[in-house]
Amino acid sequence: MTERDTVRTLAHPEPDEIRLEGVLHALSDPVRLSIVRDLAATEAELSCSHFDLPVTKSTTTHHFRVLRESGVVRQTYRGTAKMNGLRRTELQTLFPGLLDSVLEAAAAEGARLGAPGAPLT
Repeated sequence: MTERDTVRTLAHPEPDEIRLEGVLHALSDPVRLSIVRDLAATEAELSCSHFDLPVTKSTTTHHFRVLRESGVVRQTYRGTAKMNGLRRTELQTLFPGLLDSVLEAAAAEGARLGAPGAPLT
């Protein structure tokens, strides 16, 4: 591994470091929840630029950092793009049913508010 590769490596919590309160905090924000909903809808990793968020670039960076540091997403560099993937398997192992329940509740709320499938912002 070169020095440049080391600089481009992002810190992620190990599964035994992921805490329920951190995950719930990360999922409690509507912008972060919309990111998670988009990631949950695909098996593919998505670049940060894929997401059309109603916030500034610096705020977007903050939201992705909260998701990464809480253990909800894994971020890796692919060239110059920062790719994001949902840590679904690890979250399911640690907190069975939590992620699916939150995603179902978010979809139900969207439907109740008249915007089925729309991101919560």
